[in-house]
Amino acid sequence: MAGILITGAAGFIGFHLASRLLKEGFSVTGIDNLNNYYDPSIKRDRLACLGIDVDTSAEGQRLTSSVYPGFSFYKICLEDQGAMEDLFRKGGFGTVVHLAAQAGVRYSLENPNAYINSNITGFMHLTECCRKYPPRHLVYASSSSVYGLNGTLPLSVNQGIAHPISIYAATKKSNELFAHTYSHLFGLPTTGLRFFTVYGPWGRPDMALFLFAKAILEDRPIDVYNHGEMWRDFTYIDDIIEGICRVIPKPPLPDPAWDDKEVNPATSSAPYKIYNIGNNSPVNLMSFIKAIEEKLNKKATVNLLPIQPGDVPHTYSDISELTRDTGYLPKTDIYSGISQFVDWYLEYYRIIKNN
Repeated sequence: MAGILITGAAGFIGFHLASRLLKEGFSVTGIDNLNNYYDPSIKRDRLACLGIDVDTSAEGQRLTSSVYPGFSFYKICLEDQGAMEDLFRKGGFGTVVHLAAQAGVRYSLENPNAYINSNITGFMHLTECCRKYPPRHLVYASSSSVYGLNGTLPLSVNQGIAHPISIYAATKKSNELFAHTYSHLFGLPTTGLRFFTVYGPWGRPDMALFLFAKAILEDRPIDVYNHGEMWRDFTYIDDIIEGICRVIPKPPLPDPAWDDKEVNPATSSAPYKIYNIGNNSPVNLMSFIKAIEEKLNKKATVNLLPIQPGDVPHTYSDISELTRDTGYLPKTDIYSGISQFVDWYLEYYRIIKNN
């Protein structure tokens, strides 16, 4: 079986996906540029768990895993078109799972060029490589952020996404548009996955759970926006990975019910599909914080603030299409998920918790 390429393999989701696939015996190639948007040491530590020592890496050099014989890693930027084409020419990938991106809604207001370079130019390079060296399936990360001003809950892939409210969201919407164009013009099967607030062990240090746990343990106040009136469809990492793994072997076909007079945004006359991957159970942010406090046995000092530009007050995923097509059902509630994260966090940073 042809191998699987994972972009962003040193990232939160990419690391967990690579680990799952390698344990199941798949041949995996990972790439990542190891940028410093957040502390790259956690990226190196994720890769170390997969048997990759990136300290010895030069740009574009192939590294092989000391743990998994089927895993190779390259330090490559998506923006480097020549390096990407060389990778695809040599790779012969059966599936491409594109998870690399410049993440973060708030940072996109500070450094929009980083998002244009990685999320638009980089995605264009990737789809061009897939056109020239076609995989059986291109699966790529979109985001719940694309729903923007859409206030109809739960958020469904059958609804429009015409009003994004952050630069990050706009770049993710553009990925879906590029993917459809390549599906239509070149018959490339593409599936976009709109992730909803992913959390869990090895998570990103800029995400709320990581920031809250760190601040509470250090007796610092935590900033809570919209005065706590935020609802998020927090989705545990294992549930996200399960959803991706169920989608990988199911490249989309043209929708036989396609009607160009009543357009369904989630399907097409081309081999194109969009899914939500979420927990289908939104949680109030204050309840989320309470679960962290209970696990840490320590109260948070809360600094209530207005909502920030680019944020939306509610997310709530309609996962009915993913469930119908793959049998996906999330299994992890926030108490179990937060407990597993905190256990990992305390071990990773070797913190002794005083009860």
